[in-house]
Amino acid sequence: MKPNELIDGYDLNNVRIGTLGGHSALDICRGAKKEGFETVVVAQKDRSKTFDKYYKTRGDKGCVDHIIYVDSFADIVKPEIQKQLRELNVVFVNSRYFWVYCDNKEVEANFRVPIFGNRVLVRKEERDETKNQYFLLQEAGVDIPKQFSDPKDIDRLVIVKAAEAARSYERAFFLVSNYEDYKTECEKRIKSGVVDEAGINNAIIEEFVLGPQINLNYFYSPISGELELLGTDTRRQTNIDGLLRLTSHEQDEVLKHVRPQYIENGHVAVTVKESLLEKIYEAGEKFVESVARHYAPGMVGPFALQGAITPGPPSEKLYVFDVSMRIPGSPGTMFTPYSGYMYGENMSVGRRIAMEIKLALEENKLDKVIT
Repeated sequence: MKPNELIDGYDLNNVRIGTLGGHSALDICRGAKKEGFETVVVAQKDRSKTFDKYYKTRGDKGCVDHIIYVDSFADIVKPEIQKQLRELNVVFVNSRYFWVYCDNKEVEANFRVPIFGNRVLVRKEERDETKNQYFLLQEAGVDIPKQFSDPKDIDRLVIVKAAEAARSYERAFFLVSNYEDYKTECEKRIKSGVVDEAGINNAIIEEFVLGPQINLNYFYSPISGELELLGTDTRRQTNIDGLLRLTSHEQDEVLKHVRPQYIENGHVAVTVKESLLEKIYEAGEKFVESVARHYAPGMVGPFALQGAITPGPPSEKLYVFDVSMRIPGSPGTMFTPYSGYMYGENMSVGRRIAMEIKLALEENKLDKVIT
């Protein structure tokens, strides 16, 4: 579907910004309201209180103006739901939720609501996709940890990332340093039901990079052609963060009964020293160029490179081991200084998205930022 076909029949003087009622929804809605847009949330009936009670617009409070209820998030592709979205002139901001709960191919082919961003890219986060995030990083010349396609070749400390058996969108992690350890740890986790054979067979095995972990949250504007660093943060994960706050003796005792898990629960704002900013921007620029070569119309809006910084010598080096090719889900981004350096005030990712949509409407370039 061509962008202009998606907005055929839209009242472009009354565009609203919409999203699914989960990942980043409040960030998106508050940012949209700040720029003068009404907001629309597609909420699952059994988990809608956040949007229809606590943050529902009421006078000067709240940020959710319109709610469309569904039994399941996957229902968003149903014709009757799309009809409601189109009648509200919604430009939809995609998130991780959108792609976890909905059928990717159905969204790409039959979701006739304009999406802010490149709708084919989020699927390329998946490890079993062709020309996926790892391909794009390597093609860009961005440093990534060495990967091992054959576990028999493991010759150093590696981290194994396998999809959980119960929740395929979450991953189980474990460290090994040789093939024998790999077999032992795989058997142990399959036996306990944490992962299954398919998860192990499709696991990513990569060199373990030791250094402070950091998420680099960018925004690329197709209208200005500029890349911005909106902010930097790191993750809070359960239950590993709780384990790390214990003494070594306490950890030993706890680990007899509990296995470490790395499920993301939140983010913490962090900063980087200014001498690293050129490397950070260069990595982002290379990635944007790589995406443009392979997936028209290229990168649109927010994305994040997630990695770690090693000490060197000769100097610190950024390694990237994961990519979010949509809004990364860290509202704490605005509490780092980088958007403030650019605009004179700190701003959320949601507000920066709304600014781009507003500019696109003013310059009659909405087709440049939607797919």
